[in-house]
Amino acid sequence: MRISKERDIVLTSYERRSLVRFLTLYLGSVFVLLAIIGYLFFENNKAAMQSATKFEMMYQSRMIFSRIVLEAMLHVNGGMKVRERDRFLKGLKHCRFDVGYYNEDGKAIYTEIPEPVDFTKDFYIENGQCYTVTRNESVHLGIKYIVLKEGALSAQIQALRIKIIGYLVLSFILMGVVGYFLGRLFLQPVREQIESLDRFIADTTHELNTPLSAILMTVQSLRGIDEKKRKRLEASAKRLSVMYSSLTYRLEGKVEPDEWLRLDKIIEARLEYVRDLTASKRLGVKIDLEPTLIHMNRQGAERLIDNLLSNAIKYSDAGDSVTITLKNNVLKVKDTGIGIDKEKQADIFKRFHRANEERGGFGIGLDIVLSICRKYRIKLELDSKKGEGSTFILTFPSK
Repeated sequence: MRISKERDIVLTSYERRSLVRFLTLYLGSVFVLLAIIGYLFFENNKAAMQSATKFEMMYQSRMIFSRIVLEAMLHVNGGMKVRERDRFLKGLKHCRFDVGYYNEDGKAIYTEIPEPVDFTKDFYIENGQCYTVTRNESVHLGIKYIVLKEGALSAQIQALRIKIIGYLVLSFILMGVVGYFLGRLFLQPVREQIESLDRFIADTTHELNTPLSAILMTVQSLRGIDEKKRKRLEASAKRLSVMYSSLTYRLEGKVEPDEWLRLDKIIEARLEYVRDLTASKRLGVKIDLEPTLIHMNRQGAERLIDNLLSNAIKYSDAGDSVTITLKNNVLKVKDTGIGIDKEKQADIFKRFHRANEERGGFGIGLDIVLSICRKYRIKLELDSKKGEGSTFILTFPSK
């Protein structure tokens, strides 16, 4: 059997909401897990890089010091002139680090490090630069401190950070794709059940069409029987007809062109259609309608009004009243029925949900109302108190 276009849209919307909830939880958990793993991996590698750099700098510092000691021993008798010493120190370095030689007072003898040095620490990092300070037990060639500076570590750490972030982003995207297909896979049985249920309802409503039409025509043509009984039969038949129209609107998905309609005239016509229903429950119906133009398709407008009226009639007791007002593009349908608990009000617009199991129905009427309001950008509000009745307020967009 063909699955209707509208039902596909509704089902896709349901799947989308379910997938969003699943993926939000799934990807949120994955993000936290990947963030923790990435942070620990980064910190571990950062510490390892700093440790390796420190070890290399300390080793180079000791190698430089050994050459200084050797050179000092060669000049132990004659000493070394300042110019000769500076030339020796300048050519002494055979490593990638900047170097500085300082006397006991911390004054530079020869240095490639322009900034001040903290002689109280053996190793420190400042402004992304690494420094090692080697203190010699004895002074040779006037040198007490050998300081090495490394400026590439911060760039290496930044490159590591970018690399890890890149891997995490790729992993997150991959996990998102996997999660999406897992979600669709998990939703497949649900989708099949919904399609099966919708096909059953569609087939059932299709089979009901002919006998329902026959019942209505027969009841309307009956003469010579008790008028009260005839009206009761007609009211029941019309109630079935309204339910049938709601089911077919949801399932068939036939789209009529939008047009300018007199909403007040549609309300009057639909009230006339359900007059026997209101009379059978002895409901007092009050209307205050001003001429109002709306732009939508007629079938949608009729289903909107039918379901609001049906809901008001269904949840009203005998002798209650229903008030319908239409002013300034605002439609209010108020009943003095059983009302709805505050905590249940958000659920009544859900498909197949019924506010009161004792009142019957399929639980699709207000779902249809909500879908029509969303389609035509109609603001829908509910004001209800348990035991005092409900008021549905629809604000139509201005022309």
